[in-house]
Formats: sequence, structure tokens, C-alpha cells
Amino acid sequence: MQVKQLYMILIQILVLFMIISLIFSQTPVAFVVIYAISAAILILHIHLTKHSWKVKSIFTIIYIAILVLQEVYISVGVFDQQALWITLFIKKLIAIIIIFIPYFVRYLHYIYTIEHQFAMNELSSVSFDMIRDVVKRKNNFKSNITKGKVALSKENINEIANDIPRHSYFKYLNKDILNDDYFKDCENSLTDEHVYIIISSTGSSASELISLFTRKIYNHVSLSFDKELRTTISYNGGENVTLPGLNQEQLQSFNKKSDASIMVYKINVPKENKKIMIEKIREINETGSAYNLVGLVTKISIRPNIMFCSQFVYNILKIGNVHYFDVEQTKVKPTDFIENDYYRKLQFCYEIQFNELKA
Repeated sequence: MQVKQLYMILIQILVLFMIISLIFSQTPVAFVVIYAISAAILILHIHLTKHSWKVKSIFTIIYIAILVLQEVYISVGVFDQQALWITLFIKKLIAIIIIFIPYFVRYLHYIYTIEHQFAMNELSSVSFDMIRDVVKRKNNFKSNITKGKVALSKENINEIANDIPRHSYFKYLNKDILNDDYFKDCENSLTDEHVYIIISSTGSSASELISLFTRKIYNHVSLSFDKELRTTISYNGGENVTLPGLNQEQLQSFNKKSDASIMVYKINVPKENKKIMIEKIREINETGSAYNLVGLVTKISIRPNIMFCSQFVYNILKIGNVHYFDVEQTKVKPTDFIENDYYRKLQFCYEIQFNELKA
């Protein structure tokens, strides 16, 4: 393992430990200290820059104002002993998120500085690439704000919060969910020496939230052993019908928003390899599984059958000896299956735009 990778793992563990500590904290002391340290760091940083004293004063006031609001929120709005545990959990999660507000303000100031640091008499020295970079950053920021309003809407947050208690990071929840009919369909597909990779933009609450961080439209990937997608399978939340983990997926489950769509690709798989992949799915089904919700952030799996969708698809392809790129299984993203196809192993089959089906 490289030193850089070791540092990244240690940092992730440290951040996870900090978040867990804050979530289980029974007093506001830890939050108060972190808010104060963040404000002190940023105030010191702005005073060490070459900005005018006017700018330094304005941002000092802003950071202090944010600190006051943070302290008021954590002192008054969070630690209510009478609140339900899920309400307390959400309030603490918000308290963790607002740690980053002053850093976000600093980032906005950075973008503003880039856009206005070029005087009119210096325009000749400003390259087209520099201007394009500034415009791109600005447009990306606006786009992220728009997406954020949707992903962080009250309805989405409530849905995600209500779904969290259904998950487990340590034990298998989902077992024997796939019936004999499913495996019969898999066996019937053995005459087709391909497996099908489906990437989807579904519009689920979790998918919309994930897209804020991945900046990708397609945030779910599934696997099918037949072209008609009767055997589509992946790791998901169970749609409040089954438990989170390994579940069969129906085509209609992908259609949760007006512009929902899927793209289907296929890859050649010898019959014997395909059998091995099917048997591995049978083994997971019999042993049990759970959705690796926490692993989306920590990039760690505690037990073998606790996975998220892209982790599952990558593992099954690897077991079938048909994986076509190498990556740590806990870091693979749905779009990696398309973007990392350097050797052109995939063949595009078709795309389904669900809004066109309704028209």
C-alpha cells in the first residue's frame, strides 16, 4: 500500500470517528469547540492574505456572525432530551454540516477574487483558458446550487432520514429474497453468452443526494443475465418492500422522475463464467446481504456481502473473470463501468427514456 493511500485511509477513519463522536455526543461542547476553531483558522487566514483591511474586516465580521449563529443553533436547537432519537440524529447531522459553512463562504470569496482580480489594463495578459476556467467554475456552481435545492429538499431529506433505520453496517438483513423462478430465468439465459450492465438515472432521493457529490447524472448500476432485463439485479434499499441489500429490480423501479433513463451495455461472457457469476449470486442470497450505506462515505466494507450497487457489479464481473478495469472495489462508481472501458469491451445495446414511453 502506498503512503498516500495509507494517509487517505487514516484521514477517512479520523473523519468517520469525528462524525460518529459528534453524533453520539450528549453535550454541545464538542460542536462549540470545532465551530470556534474553524472561525479562528479562517480569521487568521484572511488576515494573512494581501487583501485590504476593509475586506479583512468584512470577512472577520462574517466569520464571527456565522460562529454566533452556529453556537446559538447547537446550544438552543439541538439537545432536546424530549425529542425522538431520529429527530435528534437529523439535528446533529445538520450541526455537522454547518461546520463547513464558513469554508463555503471562503470558497465563494475565492471564486469572486478570481473573477475580479484582472484589471481592464491587464486583459491582454488573460488567456482564453483562464477565462473559460472561471466561467466553468461559475456555471458549475450555479448548477450545483440548483441540484442541491432538489436533493436537499424537505421531502428528500425526510425520505432518507426515515430510510436510515432500515439499514445495517454490521449484520446481514436481506436473505433468501430471490426465488427459484429468478434462478430458472438465469439458467435459461446461459445460451446468451453476455451479461448486461445497466446504468440508470432514477431520481430516487438517495440518487439525487449522491449526484451532489459524484456530479454524475447516472448514479446507479445493475446487472442482468438477459437482454430483456428479466434477471436484473443489484444492491439497493429494497423500495420499502424488501430489506436493503441484494434485490431483483423491475424496469418500472427505475422510473422515479420525469427525465429518468437507463442505458444498457453488454459484455461477452463464456457460458462457464456466467454460471460462476450466477452461483455467486445464489450464495449471497443464501448467506444474506445488506446495503453498504455508510460505505458510500467511508469506502470501507465490514463484511463481504455488505455492498453498494457499483461495488456489487464490479465484484460479480471480477468473479466471472470479465472485469475490464482495476480499482478498489469500495471506490468504484456507477459511471466507471462506462468511463473506464479503455479496451472497448462493452457494446452499447439500447437506451430507454421513460418520458418518451409515456408520450
